[in-house]
Amino acid sequence: MSHLPARSLRALAALGLLAALALAPGCARRDRPVESGNRDQILHRGLGHDLAGLDPHLATQAGDYDVLSALLEGLVAEDPVDLHPVPGVAERWEISADQLTYTFTLRANARWSNGDPVTATDFVQSWRRMLTPSLGADNAQLLFLLQGAQAFHQGQASFAQVGVVAPDAHTLRVTLEHPAPYFLAMLNHPAWFPVHLPTIQRYGDVADRANPWAEPGRFVGNGPFNLVSWRSGQEIVVTKSTTYWDAAQVRLQGIHFHAIDSVDAEERAFRAGQLHVTSALPPDKIATYRRDNPQFLRIDPLLATYFYRLNVTQPFLNDARVRRALALAVDREALVAKILRGGQRPAYAFTPPGTAGYTSAAALPTDFTGARRLLTEAGYPGGRGLPPFELLFNSSETHRVIAEAIQEMWRRELGIEVRLVNQELKGTLEARRAGHFQILRSVWNGDYVDPSSFLDIWRTGSGNNYTGWSSPAYDSLLFEAARTTDAARRDGLFQQAEALLLEDAPLIPIYHYTHVFLLQPSVQGWYPTLLDHHPYKQVWLQL
Repeated sequence: MSHLPARSLRALAALGLLAALALAPGCARRDRPVESGNRDQILHRGLGHDLAGLDPHLATQAGDYDVLSALLEGLVAEDPVDLHPVPGVAERWEISADQLTYTFTLRANARWSNGDPVTATDFVQSWRRMLTPSLGADNAQLLFLLQGAQAFHQGQASFAQVGVVAPDAHTLRVTLEHPAPYFLAMLNHPAWFPVHLPTIQRYGDVADRANPWAEPGRFVGNGPFNLVSWRSGQEIVVTKSTTYWDAAQVRLQGIHFHAIDSVDAEERAFRAGQLHVTSALPPDKIATYRRDNPQFLRIDPLLATYFYRLNVTQPFLNDARVRRALALAVDREALVAKILRGGQRPAYAFTPPGTAGYTSAAALPTDFTGARRLLTEAGYPGGRGLPPFELLFNSSETHRVIAEAIQEMWRRELGIEVRLVNQELKGTLEARRAGHFQILRSVWNGDYVDPSSFLDIWRTGSGNNYTGWSSPAYDSLLFEAARTTDAARRDGLFQQAEALLLEDAPLIPIYHYTHVFLLQPSVQGWYPTLLDHHPYKQVWLQL
């Protein structure tokens, strides 16, 4: 039996496939996936890590959206160029003068992949499922914008008090807790996607996380594509839906999502003509592509932050001075300049600067002297008295290089030893959910373009916090910010909240992303967007 880790075996399998393509008798270049895909309108997209599942209400990773947006459609869709909301399942909507009530009119021809009509009740029952406490949806808080939703989720009210009703099959009326100009944009998060309740009920309790409904042969969606197959750790295949209301406008005939968790192997697959688009690019290949093949290189803006979570329930990490010392002893400029090299920006705060006009005034700068002083104040001069910490990250060449660099910074500047632990993505997600970590590599992609998308995850009780950190003062500031319509006052409340967050330091911001990846020139309709969303119905392949 092999002792190689699963990711290594998958990388070898990918290489084996490349070799087979290169050596097979009579295998002409035109038969490579990219060329045949261009001819047949089959997009081959690198997914990076495989998905943990296809239940949209349990989705927590950016890659989940990449697949789920092909299989499901919400009330609104996105313009491919700037992602402003456009009609989806809802053909139109009206907004009340007080900005609290939205009335959506659903399309009469919207269908599920099994032919059933998509109704307003489907959305009501889907959102009820999302908010049901026993489902334990990490992103349930996104729906707290609905009037009464948080009270229902916390068992303090019935669902009848939640602000969503279906007066008839094609009308959905939504009432919000407070005005939110970003509400329509939020509806493109998988948390708001509808699910086909009769299918879920066929395989078990609708609020059972282990319900096996979201699998090939069972999955019923309402998006432009249908699920055909899923070979775990290898490939998810979807094909154009004939029941989708706007099928006539969908030019792609199918999409193959290739799970290759090694960025080096993914780049080799691109060079071998297996992929139209990669999920990433190894930093050490950026200069080569800039020089030799700039037509393939894309460096797009991306609203996301790379950071480390600190479990404040753990011994020693429950001291804010220790946490701040770790944060101050990270040389972000060196990481961006020497390792990443793709236009990323050092992160001294959590929210990316310029998010809807907001930039944090508070910061966690690089300050080795200050870091050492904090450790001494905490009673650990030169790191003496501190046990080794564990830094957990999901398997990736880039994550490892960054972790090794920070490990050395902490050893050299603070005298702190850190053990690096890497696991498959599924393992790190389980450890994150259970709180079985000390320091955890993390990323947060904005769900919509607003500071609240970043700052809300640190609220008490947030399903995306995971650190054990809680601050009533922080919660109060965000509560007030959500309910003010004065832009300057709202900005000021966010400033206070982020300053408090950075002072307590349950996280270490490291860098703000760009999306560095490879794209074949044949791919059309793939625009640079802040959320890295690319509506597939607007994408096609050019011969």
